[in-house]
Amino acid sequence: MTALRGRDYRNLLAAGLISETGDWLLLVALPILVYEITGSTLGTAIAFLGELVPPILLGTFAGRLADRWNRRRALIWLSVAQAATLLPLLFAGGRLWVVYAVIAVQAGLATFTEPTRNALVPAVTPREHLVQANSLLALTGNLGRLVGGPLGGLLLALGDLPTIVVVDAVSFGLAAVLYARIRTGQGTRASGTTEVGGGAGYDHRRIRAGLVVAGLSAVAQGMFVVLFVPFVYRELHGGADEAGLLRGVQAIGAIAAGLLLGLLARRCRAGVLAAAGMAAFGVVGLLTWNGSLVTTETPVYVVLFVVVGAPGVVAVTGLFSALQEAGGNRVGRVFGALTTVFAAGQAIGMIAGGLLGDRVDLVALLNVQAGLYLTAALVAAVGLVTADGPARTDGEKGRPPSGETGVANESGSGGFEPNPLGDSGGMQPPSVNQGNTAKT
Repeated sequence: MTALRGRDYRNLLAAGLISETGDWLLLVALPILVYEITGSTLGTAIAFLGELVPPILLGTFAGRLADRWNRRRALIWLSVAQAATLLPLLFAGGRLWVVYAVIAVQAGLATFTEPTRNALVPAVTPREHLVQANSLLALTGNLGRLVGGPLGGLLLALGDLPTIVVVDAVSFGLAAVLYARIRTGQGTRASGTTEVGGGAGYDHRRIRAGLVVAGLSAVAQGMFVVLFVPFVYRELHGGADEAGLLRGVQAIGAIAAGLLLGLLARRCRAGVLAAAGMAAFGVVGLLTWNGSLVTTETPVYVVLFVVVGAPGVVAVTGLFSALQEAGGNRVGRVFGALTTVFAAGQAIGMIAGGLLGDRVDLVALLNVQAGLYLTAALVAAVGLVTADGPARTDGEKGRPPSGETGVANESGSGGFEPNPLGDSGGMQPPSVNQGNTAKT
């Protein structure tokens, strides 16, 4: 895979894999811990909503900082801070306020980490490799989920929260070491002498379309978080085992899609991937929710949930790549805005699902959820696909887009950094950022 040839990108990818695995240990364990302490679903819901407040309040500000500070250095110190602020959990002793405080602080730090990391991708990857680079980042996120999620639940069942905390803290420390090995942008700031090397000029229309797509899909995701378990219990007549199995097998399809995209990415346009992924997500969702009217056999739903993992990776990869291409020298602000939009959308979806789940027919409500993905696909087709520029020819590979000032990146990554003598143009998930605000 061409993107892996870049040393800086490999370090960024490895840092993501290690920290994601540690994150999923804790992300699975903490809601369970809250429920064990409180015995209340409300207490658990507060824990989930507590993760969304910091990105809603701070996402845009974090994006502005991502365009001003040295992204590499910022990621190092943010990782150190994330490791340090986990340590109070070692002395929580069942005190709920300590758990809530750690959840909120971790979410706040992730709000600054995700736009910064996503804005760094174009600096360590040539533009023609962005789709491949983002697909591999999505792949590592799902690998981290596949390993860290079950392990976190197992360790907590064994009563070993300190081990979870230490492992997650160590993962942040290792990530900081890997970020320190990135040479792109060393000694420069993103504002004025921006680290963004692969983006064209700021494209307002494409950015707006991408944020609308993210918002619609976030509302759908928030609804899913609340309605999934009732669907398994009420419609499929299953229990905790079936719910855990169906959530876990999604990672299989996601990993397969990440690998395939890594191989075929250079033939794919970012906008097409975003539109196709959202459309497939919606269609598989409709088949899943309405399939319960025909059969409730678990193997059928295992297959459907394996399949639905794939379009999620395709959609996020396409959306991230499109926003990185359109963000230009303001890519940090774009991803800061994306963080805020996605977190707010998830909160809206969770609240709507919680208020309507016991008052409206569940299958009908889930059909609305799938319809939001189809609507997002339509917006992506109009606002992202039609805005896709012509594919680069082989002769253009490795050169910045016309009108950009650029010098070859001396890091060996094969990317570009803006010419320090040129005009930067100055001025953003879900992680949809790929990080914490999307980990539901």
